[in-house]
Amino acid sequence: MDLQFERKLPIPQQIKNRFPLTEEQTALKEKRDEEIKAVFCGESDKFLLVIGPCSAESREPVLEYISRLRKVADEVKDKIVIIPRIYTNKPRTTGAGYKGMLHQPNPDETPNMLEGIISIRDLHLSALRDYGFTCADEMLYPENHRYLSDLLAYVAVGARSVENQQHRLTASGLGIPVGMKNPTGGDLSIMMNSITAAQSSHTFIYRGWEVRSGGNPYAHAILRGYVDFAGKCVSNYHYEDLLLLDEMYKKTNLVNPSVIVDCNHANSGKRYLEQIRIADDVVHSCNHNEGIRKMVKGLMIESYLVDGACKIGDHVFGQSITDPCLGWEKTEELIYRIADKLK
Repeated sequence: MDLQFERKLPIPQQIKNRFPLTEEQTALKEKRDEEIKAVFCGESDKFLLVIGPCSAESREPVLEYISRLRKVADEVKDKIVIIPRIYTNKPRTTGAGYKGMLHQPNPDETPNMLEGIISIRDLHLSALRDYGFTCADEMLYPENHRYLSDLLAYVAVGARSVENQQHRLTASGLGIPVGMKNPTGGDLSIMMNSITAAQSSHTFIYRGWEVRSGGNPYAHAILRGYVDFAGKCVSNYHYEDLLLLDEMYKKTNLVNPSVIVDCNHANSGKRYLEQIRIADDVVHSCNHNEGIRKMVKGLMIESYLVDGACKIGDHVFGQSITDPCLGWEKTEELIYRIADKLK
C-alpha cells in the first residue's frame, strides 16, 4: 500500500473544545435552524437564498462579503432568509486542482489538512460570532461533517456524491436541511432515491462507531442542470421541469417535498451572468403556480465581491478562483429584486 501517514489529526470534539461556541451563539444557531426548517415544512412562506462564493478560498474577502450580506439580509428579512455559502471543500472531476480551504488554507501553498480543519472552523465561527450567520457548506467528505456540525445551517450533497451510500446515510442523521443535487447525468430518479434514503432511518458505521439515524425529514432536491451524452449543458429550472419534479414528489411518500434551484453550474452553462435571468424565471414560475411556489423553497446563487474568476496566483481580492461568480453590485440588486417580485 503506497500511503504515507503524515500526522494523526485531532478528532472533531477536540477541535470543538479548542474553538467552542458560547451559549449565546448556540442559542442563535438554534433560532436560525428553526427559522430555516419552518420554510421547508411549510410553516413559513419565506424564500431561502443560499448565496456566496463558489469556494471560500481566503478568510478576509469571505468575511467582507458576509459583512455586506448582513446589511442586505436585515433589509429583506420579512421575505427572505439568507444562508451564506462558505464552501470549504471542492469536488474535482479528475482529482486534480484546488480542493478548497480544508486542503489548502492558503491556495498558493501545499496542502495542510490540520491547518485546514482549524481554518474552516474559524471561518464558520467568525460568520456566526461577528455577523450572526450560520452558513452552508458542501458535504464532500461525510466523515468530516462533525468538525462543523454545531455551526452549519445547511448542507449540500453534490452531483458527484449523490449516489454514494455513505453520503446518503450520513445525511439521514443530520438535524439540518440537506440538499441532494441531481447527478451530473441528469437522472432525477437517482436524486429522488437519494432523498428517500436520507429521509429514512439506518444503522451504519460512522467514524468507527455503529450508529443509528432517525431519518432527516428536511432532505430535499437541488436542481442544478446536467450534461448530456454529447457533453452539452442542459438546464432543468424551467416551469415544465418544476412541474415534473412536483409530479415525481406526489408519487412518493416523502415528507416536506421541496427543491432549491441552483442558478449556476449546468443550469447556466457556467455563464455566471445568466444566474440573474434564471432567478427571475424561477420566481416568475413560483408566482404563476401555487404548487410550484409551495415546493420551491429558494435559490442557490454563486456570488462574490468581484465579477468573474481569476487563476490561482493571480489573486484579485474577492474574486473566485474556481467557478465565475456574480460581483457584489449585481448580487445586491438581484436580492432586492427577488424580494420585490415575490408574492
